[in-house]
Amino acid sequence: MQATIWHNPKCGTSRKTLAILENLSRVDLTVIEYLKEPPTREKLAQLFADAGMTPQEGLRLRGTDAQERGLPDADDQTVLDAMVADPILINRPLVETEKGVALCRPQDVVLALL
Repeated sequence: MQATIWHNPKCGTSRKTLAILENLSRVDLTVIEYLKEPPTREKLAQLFADAGMTPQEGLRLRGTDAQERGLPDADDQTVLDAMVADPILINRPLVETEKGVALCRPQDVVLALL
Protein backbone atom coordinates (compact mmCIF):
# COMPACT_ATOMS: atom_id res chain seq x y z
CA MET A 1 0.00 0.00 0.00
CA GLN A 2 1.18 3.50 -0.86
CA ALA A 3 1.14 6.09 1.94
CA THR A 4 2.28 9.69 2.07
CA ILE A 5 2.81 11.54 5.32
CA TRP A 6 3.02 15.32 5.44
CA HIS A 7 5.48 15.36 8.31
CA ASN A 8 7.14 17.75 10.74
CA PRO A 9 10.04 16.01 12.51
CA LYS A 10 9.79 18.46 15.44
CA CYS A 11 6.24 17.29 16.23
CA GLY A 12 5.89 14.33 18.60
CA THR A 13 2.57 13.18 17.13
CA SER A 14 4.02 13.37 13.64
CA ARG A 15 7.06 11.31 14.71
CA LYS A 16 4.82 8.69 16.36
CA THR A 17 2.62 8.45 13.26
CA LEU A 18 5.70 8.09 11.06
CA ALA A 19 7.00 5.31 13.32
CA ILE A 20 3.73 3.40 12.93
CA LEU A 21 3.97 3.67 9.15
CA GLU A 22 7.67 2.76 9.04
CA ASN A 23 7.08 -0.38 11.11
CA LEU A 24 4.59 -1.83 8.63
CA SER A 25 6.28 -3.79 5.86
CA ARG A 26 3.20 -3.55 3.65
CA VAL A 27 3.46 0.25 3.42
CA ASP A 28 5.42 1.93 0.63
CA LEU A 29 6.00 5.24 2.38
CA THR A 30 6.69 8.72 1.05
CA VAL A 31 7.69 11.28 3.68
CA ILE A 32 7.26 14.94 2.84
CA GLU A 33 8.62 17.46 5.31
CA TYR A 34 6.00 20.04 4.50
CA LEU A 35 7.89 22.92 6.11
CA LYS A 36 10.70 22.34 3.58
CA GLU A 37 8.45 21.26 0.69
CA PRO A 38 5.08 22.94 1.21
CA PRO A 39 2.09 21.53 -0.64
CA THR A 40 0.57 23.55 -3.42
CA ARG A 41 -2.68 25.29 -2.74
CA GLU A 42 -4.45 22.76 -4.96
CA LYS A 43 -2.88 19.79 -3.15
CA LEU A 44 -3.77 21.22 0.23
CA ALA A 45 -7.38 21.82 -0.84
CA GLN A 46 -7.53 18.24 -2.16
CA LEU A 47 -6.11 16.79 1.09
CA PHE A 48 -8.68 18.62 3.21
CA ALA A 49 -11.54 17.70 0.86
CA ASP A 50 -10.50 14.04 0.86
CA ALA A 51 -10.28 14.11 4.66
CA GLY A 52 -13.76 15.64 4.89
CA MET A 53 -12.32 18.68 6.63
CA THR A 54 -12.49 22.40 6.09
CA PRO A 55 -9.23 24.32 5.89
CA GLN A 56 -10.16 25.88 9.23
CA GLU A 57 -10.30 22.39 10.78
CA GLY A 58 -6.80 21.75 9.43
CA LEU A 59 -5.44 25.00 10.83
CA ARG A 60 -2.77 24.80 13.50
CA LEU A 61 -3.56 27.24 16.28
CA ARG A 62 -1.02 26.30 18.95
CA GLY A 63 2.34 27.95 18.44
CA THR A 64 1.14 30.11 15.54
CA ASP A 65 -0.37 33.54 15.04
CA ALA A 66 -3.49 32.10 13.38
CA GLN A 67 -5.84 33.50 16.05
CA GLU A 68 -4.32 36.96 15.87
CA ARG A 69 -4.68 36.92 12.09
CA GLY A 70 -8.36 35.97 12.37
CA LEU A 71 -7.83 32.77 10.39
CA PRO A 72 -10.21 30.52 12.38
CA ASP A 73 -13.07 32.74 11.18
CA ALA A 74 -11.73 33.44 7.69
CA ASP A 75 -13.09 31.91 4.49
CA ASP A 76 -11.53 28.78 2.99
CA GLN A 77 -9.59 30.66 0.32
CA THR A 78 -7.97 33.01 2.84
CA VAL A 79 -6.97 30.09 5.10
CA LEU A 80 -5.51 28.11 2.20
CA ASP A 81 -3.56 31.15 0.99
CA ALA A 82 -2.17 31.68 4.50
CA MET A 83 -1.16 28.01 4.81
CA VAL A 84 0.64 28.04 1.48
CA ALA A 85 2.47 31.24 2.40
CA ASP A 86 3.28 30.02 5.92
CA PRO A 87 3.10 26.18 6.14
CA ILE A 88 3.58 26.18 9.92
CA LEU A 89 -0.16 26.95 9.92
CA ILE A 90 -0.93 23.45 8.60
CA ASN A 91 -1.82 21.04 11.37
CA ARG A 92 0.00 17.73 11.16
CA PRO A 93 0.48 15.00 10.36
CA LEU A 94 -1.71 14.54 7.35
CA VAL A 95 -1.54 11.02 5.92
CA GLU A 96 -2.82 10.02 2.49
CA THR A 97 -3.42 6.44 1.32
CA GLU A 98 -5.68 4.78 -1.22
CA LYS A 99 -8.27 4.54 1.59
CA GLY A 100 -8.34 8.29 2.12
CA VAL A 101 -6.75 11.15 4.01
CA ALA A 102 -6.75 11.95 7.71
CA LEU A 103 -5.27 14.37 10.15
CA CYS A 104 -3.65 11.79 12.43
CA ARG A 105 -4.16 13.39 15.83
CA PRO A 106 -3.86 11.20 17.82
CA GLN A 107 -1.44 9.03 15.90
CA ASP A 108 -3.61 5.90 16.10
CA VAL A 109 -6.00 7.52 13.60
CA VAL A 110 -3.54 6.40 10.91
CA LEU A 111 -4.55 2.78 11.44
CA ALA A 112 -7.94 3.42 9.79
CA LEU A 113 -6.09 4.38 6.59
CA LEU A 114 -4.15 1.12 6.34
